[in-house]
Amino acid sequence: MNLFKQLLNDNGPQEWTIALLAIATCMLGLHTVRRLALERLRKRLSAGNDGPIALLVDLLAATRVLLAAAIALYIATQLLELPASFDKAIDRAFVALLVLQAGMWANRGLDFFLKRRFGGSESGDEGAREMTRSLLSFIGRVVLWAVVLLLILDNMGFNVTALVASLGIGGVAVALAVQNILGDLFASLSIAIDKPFVIGDFIIVDDLMGTVEHVGLKTTRIRSLGGEQIVFSNNDLLGSRIRNYKRMQERRAVFAVGVTYDTRAAQLEEIPGVIREAVEAQPGVRFDRAHFKAFGPSSLDFEVVYYVEEPDIVRYMDAQQAINLRLVREFAARGIQFAFPTRTLHLNGGVRLLREGGDEGLETPAARARKAA
Repeated sequence: MNLFKQLLNDNGPQEWTIALLAIATCMLGLHTVRRLALERLRKRLSAGNDGPIALLVDLLAATRVLLAAAIALYIATQLLELPASFDKAIDRAFVALLVLQAGMWANRGLDFFLKRRFGGSESGDEGAREMTRSLLSFIGRVVLWAVVLLLILDNMGFNVTALVASLGIGGVAVALAVQNILGDLFASLSIAIDKPFVIGDFIIVDDLMGTVEHVGLKTTRIRSLGGEQIVFSNNDLLGSRIRNYKRMQERRAVFAVGVTYDTRAAQLEEIPGVIREAVEAQPGVRFDRAHFKAFGPSSLDFEVVYYVEEPDIVRYMDAQQAINLRLVREFAARGIQFAFPTRTLHLNGGVRLLREGGDEGLETPAARARKAA
């Protein structure tokens, strides 16, 4: 109350009127200049200019009423007679507002730099760029606003050195208490730097699989094929074996074909060539090998290996489907039968063929003839 009376006694109505007009004029003038400058710069930016012009637009857009208020307050104090203590408080408030506004400019400048540095997609790695940009942006903001806070506290008269020292001592205890969180934090930095996967990659971790949607400071989230979101802690994720299918250059395909045991040797010799023709008939597919691999329990087994030059799963399935259909037609034309699981039992001198999993047997013609005799 005494301070308020002193302000009224030391300054008459004329001084207060001039100070208030100065404040209003300053704030209105700065707002008008900012608006006009933004309009002109945005017109130049739309005409194809970038770089410094775009940065100026971002900085002006980040200029808040804080700057106008700080300047207006400082001008008003020069027109009034103020007590020494009040004048010192005004100076501190002026500096704090300027530091806060500078922090907003630096924040916008950081965003501008990261977008230009990691915002390009011409190399096809936009997922990696977005992941790195988001992590660096978060860390940069934390550091920036911590510095701004310390500068404001120092301007207000706090002992920042003692504060930082006490925080350092307490930080050791906090680090021990939250070591799992810190482990996930450093793991996120490792993911951003080493890039074992990026946003948009399809990965398999143990028996879980999905597309990477988000890489955060503590967790990584993937969208599974079933639609649900799976959340991994970053530390556990890096400790697992990750299979990244997005980085396949080509897809290796292996499949088996089994034919019946009554297939003649001449037909068995033809089968690798038939398979090769079926594989090579598909576009974007490279044949590797086809071999009579083994005598199976109920089939003569052939193993086939080929490569699809695109890693896309749909492209692979289309090629495999076309190969299977062609083999069905070619085998039918040559009288070659595909095998199915069977088991032969000898009962009282007769022969009976049983399908795997079936209850009733199928006798051979020879067995039926013996039975009729």
